[in-house]
Amino acid sequence: MDMMNSIASASMSMSAAKFAQQVDIAVTKKAMDTEELALQELTKMLEPSPYLVDIRA
Repeated sequence: MDMMNSIASASMSMSAAKFAQQVDIAVTKKAMDTEELALQELTKMLEPSPYLVDIRA
């Protein structure tokens, strides 16, 4: 019976870890989306530069 409890406990731990990882990924994606929108708005607020820069290596 002790082995069955160990297997069940390991399964629950793995399930909890997988869930936590999925939550972390979802939060990270949301943060990245928010930063992308903020960058787009910041880019819209910038005035166009009167200087033309041509960079060639």
